[in-house]
Formats: sequence, C-alpha cells, structure tokens
Amino acid sequence: MNIAGSFLLFAAVVGFLGVGVAIAGEKNLNGTPEGFTALFNGEDLTGWKGLVGNPQTRAEMSKQELAAAQQKADEVMQAHWKIVDGVLVFDGSRDGQNLCTAKDYADFELYVDWKILPEGDSGIYLRGSPQVQIWDTAYKPYFKHGADKGSGSLWNNKVHPQFPLVKADKPVEQWNTFRIRMIGEKVTIWLNGKLVVDNTVLENYWEREKPIYATGSIELQNHGNPLYFRNIFIKEIAKQQSVKK
Repeated sequence: MNIAGSFLLFAAVVGFLGVGVAIAGEKNLNGTPEGFTALFNGEDLTGWKGLVGNPQTRAEMSKQELAAAQQKADEVMQAHWKIVDGVLVFDGSRDGQNLCTAKDYADFELYVDWKILPEGDSGIYLRGSPQVQIWDTAYKPYFKHGADKGSGSLWNNKVHPQFPLVKADKPVEQWNTFRIRMIGEKVTIWLNGKLVVDNTVLENYWEREKPIYATGSIELQNHGNPLYFRNIFIKEIAKQQSVKK
C-alpha cells in the first residue's frame, strides 16, 4: 500500500473510533467527574424529595406538620417525575411540583444538563430560592419577560443585574449545560461554556429584606411542561476555599 493509501486507511479508522466514542459518551450518562458527587444516579429518585411550600413557610411548620406535608409531596413527586433511559423526566403536568434535593447546600459548584421542548419554561432554584431561568428563547410570547436575552438569568432579581450577559442557548430539544458556582450571596453561571452571569448577588425572593439563605435545597422547577435533566453533579465548597477564590 502506498503512503496516500495508508493515510486514508488511518483517517478512516480514526473517524470510526471517533464515532464510537461519541456513541459511548451518549450511553455513559451520569458518570461523576472527579471531585464531584452525583445528585442523580440515573436509576431512581434517591436523594430527592417533593416540594413543600418554600423556605419561609417550612420554617413556620412544626415537625409533625412538615413530616405530613413531606409525605404528600413525595407522593406527588413519584407520580410526575420518572427516569427514562438514564434521564430524569418531568411529565409536564401542572399537578406536579418542583423536585428538591433531600440535602441542603451552602457554597457549591453545580453541573446540570437540561433540555426543554417548544414553549418550555423552567429554572434552577439555589438554596430554595428562584431562580436561574430556563426557557424557550425563540417563543415570542416570552419576549416580554426577557426570553430573547437567553437562559441563565437571575430572573427574580429586582435590585441586582437580572438578565444574562450573552445568549448561549442551543435550540429547544437539544441538551444544554449549566455550570453554576454559588459563593455566599453571589452566583456565577456558564451556559454551554459561555459566561452568562458574573459574580452577581442572588436576591431572596421569599423575604426581600433579607439576604439569600445561608443554606438550602437545589430545586428543578416545574412550570407545567415536559422537562429533561441528566448529568447532575455537585461539589461542596468549604468556607476557607470560598475565601481563597
């Protein structure tokens, strides 16, 4: 075989292997990156719970009231959140509620893949407070709320910056990836590798006169349409590490 022929054969083999790696990568969901912990195991809802009220109303409940409410919320969770082929799926019912981590978090770095359908609307609550916005940025009725500016906004901010620096969304029905870093009151967000929020205060939606809670759950928001999440990983950041950053 001549040199040109050898090169073509080598290129074909490399191309085939590349396709194989891509396919394997699609199948190998929810593999945990080094230094992170998986919030979703790809098999069931272990580590998650149904939504009960909000941080303020939960704090006002007795232990017995909270336990009873949590039992009902978990039943709703099981009815509307399912795992399909390693993906966390919400059925789109308005009878459903947000999905919450069973554990509360302080400072952290979070990765999450998400996908929506046309007219989709969702978000990620940080420490139980809304929200890092997700929506169909091409759906014109949402433009009056800022959808044309892109996902990743701290949508409920009133005093501090609200909208993303750039629009970095992929079209609906394609997977997007958030990297969210929360230190103290401030949040930095990358969407599909692009910086969209730069060290911005996340305001306390539930008690406007107070700063964001020191700890709280991470929530996947239901807004009455089908949602898809996968590859959800978190790394807790100790206070001394936060100061160094």
